[in-house]
Amino acid sequence: MVVGSLPVELWRVILAYLPLPDLGRCCQVCRAWRELILSLDNTRWRQLCLGCPECRHPNWPSQPHQEPPSWREALKQHALSTRTWTQNGPELQSSACLLFFRRRKDRRVWHVGPGCEFETLRGALGVVGPYDRVVLHPGVYEEQAEVALKVPVELVGLGRLGEVALLVCMEQQCPTARLCNLVFMPPWFSTVVYKTSWGHVQLDNCNFEGAQLQIRGPGTCQARFCSFSQGSSAHLLGVVLSLLDSCDFSGSDTASVTVEGPPVSERNWACKHLAALARTFPSCGASGNDSPPRGPLAGSTGGHQPPGGNVKKEPVSIDDWQRRTGVDAVCQGTVIEDGWSDGDRSDGEEENRDGGGTNNTKNPLLLDYKIPCDHHGLSHLLKPQPDGSLPLASSPDPPSLTPEPLTLQQELDRDPEAQMLAASTLGCILRRCLFREGKGGVHLSNYGQARLEGNVFHGLNYAVRCIQNSTIVMLRNEVRECRASGVFLRLSAQGLIAENNIHSNGEAGLDIRKGANPIIVCNKIHSGLRSGVVVLGNGKGSIRSNQIYNNKEAGVYILFSGNPVVSGNHIFQGQAAGIAINENGRGMITENVIKENQWGGVDIRRGGDPILRNNYICYGYSDGVVVGERGRGLIEGNHVYCNKGCGVWVMSSSLPQLLGNYITHNCMYGLAVFCRKDPENIEAREGNWPGQDGIGGEAGSRERRGVEGEGREGQENLNEEGELFAWESDLDSEDERHSAHRSISVALVESNCMSYNGVGLYVKSSEPLNVFANLVNSNRGTGIAVLQSSQLTRLVTNCILENGRGGVAVEKDCRVELRGNGIYKNSGHGVGFSGNGQILENDVVGNRGYGIQVAGSADIKVMRNRVQPVQGFGVAVLGPVKGVVHDNLLFQGHPGNKKALLQIDPGNKSCVLRNNNVLRHNSCTSAPPWVLENPPARPLASSPSGLSSSQYPSRLAISMTNRISATVESGCHSGSMFCSIL
Repeated sequence: MVVGSLPVELWRVILAYLPLPDLGRCCQVCRAWRELILSLDNTRWRQLCLGCPECRHPNWPSQPHQEPPSWREALKQHALSTRTWTQNGPELQSSACLLFFRRRKDRRVWHVGPGCEFETLRGALGVVGPYDRVVLHPGVYEEQAEVALKVPVELVGLGRLGEVALLVCMEQQCPTARLCNLVFMPPWFSTVVYKTSWGHVQLDNCNFEGAQLQIRGPGTCQARFCSFSQGSSAHLLGVVLSLLDSCDFSGSDTASVTVEGPPVSERNWACKHLAALARTFPSCGASGNDSPPRGPLAGSTGGHQPPGGNVKKEPVSIDDWQRRTGVDAVCQGTVIEDGWSDGDRSDGEEENRDGGGTNNTKNPLLLDYKIPCDHHGLSHLLKPQPDGSLPLASSPDPPSLTPEPLTLQQELDRDPEAQMLAASTLGCILRRCLFREGKGGVHLSNYGQARLEGNVFHGLNYAVRCIQNSTIVMLRNEVRECRASGVFLRLSAQGLIAENNIHSNGEAGLDIRKGANPIIVCNKIHSGLRSGVVVLGNGKGSIRSNQIYNNKEAGVYILFSGNPVVSGNHIFQGQAAGIAINENGRGMITENVIKENQWGGVDIRRGGDPILRNNYICYGYSDGVVVGERGRGLIEGNHVYCNKGCGVWVMSSSLPQLLGNYITHNCMYGLAVFCRKDPENIEAREGNWPGQDGIGGEAGSRERRGVEGEGREGQENLNEEGELFAWESDLDSEDERHSAHRSISVALVESNCMSYNGVGLYVKSSEPLNVFANLVNSNRGTGIAVLQSSQLTRLVTNCILENGRGGVAVEKDCRVELRGNGIYKNSGHGVGFSGNGQILENDVVGNRGYGIQVAGSADIKVMRNRVQPVQGFGVAVLGPVKGVVHDNLLFQGHPGNKKALLQIDPGNKSCVLRNNNVLRHNSCTSAPPWVLENPPARPLASSPSGLSSSQYPSRLAISMTNRISATVESGCHSGSMFCSIL
């Protein structure tokens, strides 16, 4: 017979009438015939697969309307799976092969039912031989006592599923058995309908109604296309390996599947066959070399390489962001409070704007009057890169590169522990199952092990609960619409949770407590009614490369001594904060992209003490980072940009360390330090957000369980697990909590770049503050504004450059020390000072207003400064100022400037002027321009304390000087102008 003699379509019609054995024989004729038979996948192979009474649709129960990739392959896998129970003969010997074939040939078929050989199941089981088949005709079979299976046997229901029902309790006492097309219901004396403690049982296309399946190790089970309904469950105790594939669990009163106890050391014959079947499901267990390497990134903005290996380029300009978010180009929302305004320009600045200067072409000296100040200690942050790109501190556009989350294969390649977990196949394996409309999904306890792949959980109280040193591996599952949290991990539980879609749950997507330490990678955790991930009560975990978005509360919430590693995640579009650290929470939070959240990107308060390093915190609708009441933490090397509120908002009663951050392009303040009550939004700004009643106030009992309260059902689950409510007794000591980074007693702002914000640094505080070695440049308003500072604020070795208003503004009654700063080319006064303190050894050059203006009733020392204004006074003492002005060096600015370089009110008798040196232009000589030398332009690049640059981000290369430390006392409490809380 030649295929080409008839059209292919006609051959397909003819071959569609062949049964399965004949199709197999036709495949062996020739290659053309084989290809023709394989082309029948959507017709004859589909018909054969769906017509098999022992199996259901290949994608049942979770996706019964989705076509499989190949109907023929699905039928093949079904045929292989149904034969597992018979493969317990001796290994690979000729006599074994003969025994196997003889056994199949000698098998008998026994019929049970009215008018058949046997009318009862017990009667048939009393005479069957090994591997015989017992066919049960339609009807209900009930036994009043337990039935024992003593020889390998196959029980098959005849007809459609549901026509044969068994009200029996069976105990398997033989090596293997198979049950197919049966409905199990509990007898009057037991809810357990089938149990085995050492043999292997295979269940195909069976229903369990209100019944329990019990497997005890070294016994094993393989269940396929089974339904567990009306409170049915599977209980596995110490199992080495069992496989539940394509099963439907619904209406459970407790957990649908319970895995308890460590796998026993003894193995039965079926373990190797089940392991082979488990490996047929697509997995990412092994390390591969096909994933893109995490190589360096070329051409990134400012020469800085984003921390992640995968990089997404976003060509964003500040104008584009302002148009997109509705922010005015000049940020009219930048309001300085209490009637103070940096909008009042100085006389010299107004004269310059009105054309009061002289034409520079008339006198060659006019080209040389400006003292060069571009080689100060922080100038390297402003110089163009070798490729011509602008560094972050001087770029008018925000960063355009953000790291992409790593793929699962990349995560496995760099984490041997995760790789080992991904390849493990011990315990209970559940794949392609559906868990719905019940109390619980899968419960692991007491060192139990389970692997979940491709399952769907919805409409439950919880999907997975893993406690008491158990190990869970979850790959590519969907967990949705649980009434409490989706996945609970407690009491030193561990495992791998990867590539799952966890969404729309009533509480947290993942809840980690009491020493649990899972690896959570590459998941989508979104649309939750509360937080995405909550870690509390000494919970740990490694949370990496996930997409966490659109949750109603914090994307990641850490509290009560939770201490996870949160790295490489994208946390975005949340309805509250991106990450919140509260109630003594800790954590290592690195290399995340936190953007477009309604409240703060990161919120730290009430003893929260994390390490926040190298994150991108951007495009938020409120503040970037909030450090609230009693907040602590090391905030280092982050990019905080394009937030509608402040870049970083700090309450003065907190003790953060801000080191080496880029805080740029924020609408309001780059860094704001507040201490005040705000009656307009006092609850939110003090941390009283909606839903917070779970951790304080009248709900004190729930405080011990954490803010992500589980509701009534969750509390019942906690009681069932035997958890102690007073788990706070296990919390770490204070010394252990703060051992991750050095302790300080004064809030420290060091080596940061604050550029292109509304105001660079805004201080309204009643606590001491140290501001050291920062670059504050190109902000639209004042560089540094101190409106309230009842205790000493120290501004030391900063560079304050080219800001749209004044360089430094200090209001009345503030205590401020300015020492060793470079204040250059600002559009207003270099220094406007109305408080008390010292202005020592600063370089104030090229500012368009006065160099230094001291006003009001200030008590101040102005000493050893070098000052060159453009148009105004060099040093102006206005009003009844007390103090001394001496040993300053004053340079004439514009030759057309007729104002005195040193000006004092004639009626002032309490201010002492002495030893000030005034240098003016000499029109008779062509002397070279003045330079700042001995010392060079400030801030200086030296490091008196001897600290090495390796202690700080090398990409910033900001020089260090001595540390400043003082005590901090409790003060008033306030909150952010745009509260960024959970």
